[in-house]
Amino acid sequence: MVVPYIASWFEDVSNLPVSMINYLLVVSRQGKTRLAKWYATIPPQKRAKIVKEVSQLVLSRKAKMCNVIEYKGQKVIYRRYASLFFVAEIGYTDNELITLEIIHRYVELLDRYFGNVCEMDILPLPTPSIFNFQQAYNLLDECIISGEMVDTSLKVALNLAKASDVFEQEEHLVKALKSADLF
Repeated sequence: MVVPYIASWFEDVSNLPVSMINYLLVVSRQGKTRLAKWYATIPPQKRAKIVKEVSQLVLSRKAKMCNVIEYKGQKVIYRRYASLFFVAEIGYTDNELITLEIIHRYVELLDRYFGNVCEMDILPLPTPSIFNFQQAYNLLDECIISGEMVDTSLKVALNLAKASDVFEQEEHLVKALKSADLF
């Protein structure tokens, strides 16, 4: 016989939403957004407001303060690496430590891919061949899809990213050969 209290508890747990990241931002110490990936549908005006408010909240905090902030009924989790703040928003019932681990995994992946990642590696400028912000987005897509962690293996994610780079280089080579009438 199942105790009614326990049965209702299991029903409540099954109705909870899946743990999900709503967005991930990478912000410089000066408050410039270096990378923004949205996993929830939010209008552009509201996105700009969220980026501004959350960036101000995170940048105004002291180094020894907690990395979890309550923001409009959600939790904002952030972590500083060198001159960059990695910021993610999750639901109020989601686990903060898992989100910190996801952020750390992404930073490890960036570090292994770029050597020693810095702000210049993910800077979106008119010359993306110099600064690899598109690769930063690709690496993020190897880790997180639809706001959920896909694979925790750094080795697998790196191999997929490198294979994608090789494929992209081959496409550019074929395109150049066709434009020169050599293919």
